[in-house]
Amino acid sequence: MAPIAVGDKIPDGTLAYFDADNKLQQASVHSLASGKKVIIFGVPGAFTPTCSTKHVPGFIEHAEALKAKGVDDILLLSVNDPFVMREWAKTFPDNKHVKFLADGAASYTHALGLELDLSEKGLGTRSRRFALLVDDLKVKVANVESGGEFTVSSAEEILKAL
Repeated sequence: MAPIAVGDKIPDGTLAYFDADNKLQQASVHSLASGKKVIIFGVPGAFTPTCSTKHVPGFIEHAEALKAKGVDDILLLSVNDPFVMREWAKTFPDNKHVKFLADGAASYTHALGLELDLSEKGLGTRSRRFALLVDDLKVKVANVESGGEFTVSSAEEILKAL
């Protein structure tokens, strides 16, 4: 399947997360993004070096600037279970705006066409590193990284596009 691209409507799918009351929830992607301007960014895995020290912190640091430019929500997607995502979120105590969403079986990642086979590294199927700017379910910007790079999917790059 071809990766999601500018002009495409994002597919629907179900992702899991823990709410503010520490209750496990499931939400459809369309319910999170319909009628809104959202950033959906994906990372290969929770607690991995680039994800934890650069990618996620960048969106946390620039969340207010992104919101000032009309972004309603910032959604982080990773192929991990919701328990791992909850614990990873706790390592970012300054986070007020990034929602950590689990795609445990990589089904939504596959629907986006952004899966990455890291089996040879013992990681199985993961997400490619990416950032999408989505306006009412339509992709306006699709910044997808090649290999292990971190050059186009940063919060700073999305800010430039707004």
